Amino acid sequence: MKISVRNLEPTKVKLTITVDPEEFNPYLDEARKEIGKQVNVPGFRKGHVPGKIIDQRIGFGAVAGEAVNNGVPELYSKALETKKIHPMAQPEIDVQEVPESAKDETKLKFVATVERRPDIELPALDGMEIEVAKAEVTDEDINNRLEALRQRFGTLVSVDRPAAKGDYANIDLNAEIDGESVDSQEGVSYELGSGTMLDGLDEALEGLSAGEETTFEGTLEAGKHEGEKAQIKVKVNSVKAEELPELDDDFASEASEFDTLDELKEDLKKVAAQDAEGRQATAARDAFIAKLEEGLEIPVPKGVKAEMVEQQLKNVTADPSKATKEQKAEAEETVEKELRDQMVLDVLAETMDVKVSQGEVFNFLASIAQQYGMDPNAFIQAIIRNGQIGSAVQEVGRSKGLLSGMRAVTFKSEGETLDLSAFLGEAAEDEESESVEAASAAAAVADELAADKEAE
Repeated sequence: MKISVRNLEPTKVKLTITVDPEEFNPYLDEARKEIGKQVNVPGFRKGHVPGKIIDQRIGFGAVAGEAVNNGVPELYSKALETKKIHPMAQPEIDVQEVPESAKDETKLKFVATVERRPDIELPALDGMEIEVAKAEVTDEDINNRLEALRQRFGTLVSVDRPAAKGDYANIDLNAEIDGESVDSQEGVSYELGSGTMLDGLDEALEGLSAGEETTFEGTLEAGKHEGEKAQIKVKVNSVKAEELPELDDDFASEASEFDTLDELKEDLKKVAAQDAEGRQATAARDAFIAKLEEGLEIPVPKGVKAEMVEQQLKNVTADPSKATKEQKAEAEETVEKELRDQMVLDVLAETMDVKVSQGEVFNFLASIAQQYGMDPNAFIQAIIRNGQIGSAVQEVGRSKGLLSGMRAVTFKSEGETLDLSAFLGEAAEDEESESVEAASAAAAVADELAADKEAE
C-alpha cells in the first residue's frame, strides 16, 4: 500500500492511498463469500458458490463495490497508523480508481481528507515544579456555611409592606407584543434580587405591595418569541419575608448532631478545610495543564471547532444563528480551550504510555449512566451501537494520563511541597498485566456485551 500525505492546513491532511492487488484481493474474496450466502445459484448450495461464478452471475462491479465498502475503512485506519496521524473527525473519502474485472490490474485508489491533531511537543515532566495557592479557610467560609444551614431551617412569613430585595413575591406575569398576549404565568414564586427570571423584573417588583401591579419592557428568554422585546405586566399577589432561626445551641441541636453551636462551627470548619483542599487540587490540575501548554502554539481543527461552537450555542439559545456576538465569542473561547486541553491530554497519555482496562471503561460509562438515572447496561449498549465507545476509551485515557502526569511533577505552596495523593491516588502496581491498549479495550467491551446478549 502506497500512502502519500499532503498537509492542507496545520490540522488538516489529504491522504492518497493506492492499494496493491494482493492487498485488495482478500477483500474481494470476502465480498464474494458474503454475496454467495445471499443468492441462489442453480447447482450450488448457498455459501458454496465459486468466486468466478459470483463474478459472472452477479457482476464483478457488485463484488468490487462490497469489497470497497468493507476494505476502505480498514485500509484508511492502517494508513493513519502507518503515518502516525491522529484524526479529530470523520474523513471525507473519495474512491478514485477501482479494478473493473478480476483480471484488471488497476489498483484501488482513494483519497481521504481529514482534520487531524497537530504535532504537539510537551515539556519534560522530570524536575517540573508548579506553584499552587495555599488552601485557606477563613471566618467568612465558616459563616457562609452556617448561614446556608440557617436558611435551610428558615420559614417564610407574610408581611404587610412593599417588597424588597431578599423577599419572596407571589406574582402573575403576562407578556404582550403589539398588544397581543404571547405568554402568561400565574402564581409564580420569585425571590427579589435573584435575577433568575426576566431582566428588569427585580426593579419592577421592588417597592410594590400585595395587590399592586406594574408594566415594564423586557426581553423574552424562552419560547416562540425568545429574544424579542415585550411589554410585561406583573401583579403582586403576596409578599413574604424569610424568617431565620437564632444562632444558638438550640439551633445547633435541631440542625445537626451536635449539642452546641461551638461544636457545630468546629465541624463546619473541618468540612470547609476539606473543600479548600479539593479546590487546591483542582487549581493544581489547571496549573499543570497550563504549564504543559505554556509557550506552545496549538492550532485547533476548524471543522471540529465549528461543530462544537454550534452545540455550545444550542445550550444557551434555541437558535444558534441568533446568538449575540458576546455569546459567540464566549463559545469560541470555551471550545478552543477545551480542544487544546483535550489534545494536550491525549499526547500526555501517549507520553506516559497509559493503558486503559476494560473495567475502567465500564466504570466510566456506568458513572455517566448513574448521573442521568439510566440503566448502565442499556446505556453502554447504546454507546456501542452509536459507535461512541472509542470516545469513552479516550476520555478514560485522558483522565489516567492527567493523574499519571501530575504524580510525576512536584506541586508547592509557599515553599512547601503539597501532598495531593488523596486526590491523585496511587498508580496501580500491576497495571501492565491488567490493562490493554485503548483500541483493544473498546473491542473487548463490545465483545463482552455481545456475548451477554447471546446468552440471554
